[in-house]
Amino acid sequence: MDALAVARWQFAIVTVYHFFFVPITLGLSVAIAIMETKYVRSGDVKYKQMTKFWGKLFLINFAIGVATGIVQEFQFGMNWSQYSRFMGDIFGAPLAIEALLAFYMESTFIGIWIFGWDKISPKLHATVMWLTAIGSNLSAIWILTANSFMQHPVGYTINQQLNRAEMNDFFAVIGNPHVWHQFPHVFFAGMTGAGFIIMGISLYHIVKTKKNLDAFKTSFKFGALYGLIGIILVITIGHFQAQLMTEIQPMKMAAGEALWEDENPAALSLFTIADEDEQVNSVDFRIPNLLSFLVYDKFEGPVRGIKSLQKEYEEKYGPGDYIPPVNGTYWNFRIMVGLGFLMLFMAIYAYWKARKDDYNFKPWVYKLFIWGIFFPIIASSTGWIFTEIGRQPWTVFGLFKTSQSVSNTVSAGEVWFSLISYTIVYAALIVVMVKLFKKYAVKGMDEEETAENVSNTNLSEA
Repeated sequence: MDALAVARWQFAIVTVYHFFFVPITLGLSVAIAIMETKYVRSGDVKYKQMTKFWGKLFLINFAIGVATGIVQEFQFGMNWSQYSRFMGDIFGAPLAIEALLAFYMESTFIGIWIFGWDKISPKLHATVMWLTAIGSNLSAIWILTANSFMQHPVGYTINQQLNRAEMNDFFAVIGNPHVWHQFPHVFFAGMTGAGFIIMGISLYHIVKTKKNLDAFKTSFKFGALYGLIGIILVITIGHFQAQLMTEIQPMKMAAGEALWEDENPAALSLFTIADEDEQVNSVDFRIPNLLSFLVYDKFEGPVRGIKSLQKEYEEKYGPGDYIPPVNGTYWNFRIMVGLGFLMLFMAIYAYWKARKDDYNFKPWVYKLFIWGIFFPIIASSTGWIFTEIGRQPWTVFGLFKTSQSVSNTVSAGEVWFSLISYTIVYAALIVVMVKLFKKYAVKGMDEEETAENVSNTNLSEA
């Protein structure tokens, strides 16, 4: 493989490693802030136990997220220097704000939260956790602002002399409609992920260890409601996001549906295997009219196909192949959506059982919820892959191609070396992270905070 292909693999692997942890950080930070607020308001020590227990798991996830995220920054200057030269004026601004404002904010307050137990008032300590959660989510907004320009460039001019994009409207960049569809989708995906982690680990302790039952039953009920709200809003926002995608990136929608020809009304694919060489589908099961309904909220309306869009793009951008990998786009989209609806049914069932205080699950249902810890992670990762490969061959849609973005002074061998090195190091980090996460998840909640010594906690300051 040439340097471009290896650089693409490296970026994909590093990004997916990082994205395993990002949504969970967003969702758990808010969940823990809610739990600690409940403790401060009620004085119920159970919520302090919950806050500390889930806080440990949050910190492990946060640490590995930071470690995997740092490398992301270096790739832009090393493997993708031509991309950085072309749009660094725009891409660099939100990333600088993210680092200088949001990341330092969450890092500072998370330190105060870790070392501030019983040293600052409970009310102030809970406020610090909220500030940590706000910082984490501000960080996500600025990163997604940078990414959204790549999906839907706005607020720029092209400097013809230097052949680079330059920002001429900062508020257009941060007001990009793609940001305000993408961020809620990521945030509520994080809520879903946190909810399913809380449910799975809580159910393990309810069924297996039978320790701290009251706290873990409360956690399970909280996780079920939190995850249910998250997955409902993920699906709802995803619907509107798909409508925007059809408008600004119709080729991504066509590839996500393996739709080769224009259709009106358009059918939704249930199961398709595309022959990308022949540009036909060898297997194709579809529901008539449903894709038009999803796009237009009515059972009619045109949806562009891959072939006609390819012709349009050739006329607009010049000769070239503007079709993304169809099977990769299609199946990543299907995995994300399929797991989303599975999690919806699981969250409804879990909350119904928790409301009845019935934690007798059949063995296969119990195992489903344990494995369900990984469902949001897989769904988020495949959704991110769909978002990125469905944009190909563009790095910045309509402006700059991936083939133009790679560094012209880095050899394939050099990228191979860093790819293998990072993959090994990241694999080792994930092994350590999983062992730590499992160790503390299985250990359960600390019982140091009991009804007998809760009076020692100075809640009067709250």
